[in-house]
Amino acid sequence: MEFEQFLVIICPFLGTTLGALMVFFLKEKIEGKLQKVLIGFAAGVMLAASIWSLIIPSIEEGYYISKFAWFPAVTGFLLGISFLLFLDSVIPHIHLNSKEVEGIEPKKKKISKETMFIFAITLHNIPEGMAVGVVLAGAMGGNEALSLSGAIALAIGIAIQNFPEGAIISMPLKSSGFSKKKAFAYGVLSGVVEPLAAIITLIFANKIYPFLPYVLSFAAGAMIYVIVEDLIPESQHGKHTNIATISFAIGFALMMILDIALG
Repeated sequence: MEFEQFLVIICPFLGTTLGALMVFFLKEKIEGKLQKVLIGFAAGVMLAASIWSLIIPSIEEGYYISKFAWFPAVTGFLLGISFLLFLDSVIPHIHLNSKEVEGIEPKKKKISKETMFIFAITLHNIPEGMAVGVVLAGAMGGNEALSLSGAIALAIGIAIQNFPEGAIISMPLKSSGFSKKKAFAYGVLSGVVEPLAAIITLIFANKIYPFLPYVLSFAAGAMIYVIVEDLIPESQHGKHTNIATISFAIGFALMMILDIALG
């Protein structure tokens, strides 16, 4: 594996780690407006990445394997949504809702609450790792619709999105009574699944490659599920919803620029 490819895989994890570091610099609790900014921005970046880095290349690749170019993209997208919906239903976890997270009681039922919270983050990060892995696999395979620069753009975009996510994970844990070091450790731990998912996707690249359009849109569907299920509802709950909407637009535009400029 070349150094650039390694950076693509590790970049999203670094974004989460840097975000989790904010637990050492910010106050006990993320202020309401800032939280809306972070969540809205993350949702915008994820949506743009899903469209430009995954769905559009899926449609372009669909022309080579199907008479109906839209079929692989639509099928993979619906399967991705269904897969995350299934996991969301069968795995016990806590959604990224501020009230639920702040309600973690570190002295009572500590292990189960922590485990459920980590499961929630794992569910969110699996499709992001898959997305990076499948785009990188396509670029390494010489696919015309995908490139290493496109994979870099996607990795940078997800890393930018992961920065606020890392802070959103660690800060509520600290405000609930966890030490700064432990809250930081959980924030970092939540991001480990992304490079692992990317590496697993690369390992099975030869088997995945014939179904590349389906896998691309599958990752997009899974990411969009996270946006619709958690990020947007949380950003539009309570006060400062306009700030969240503006941040969403900025995140979307930034990721769109990154993908077009680097892809």
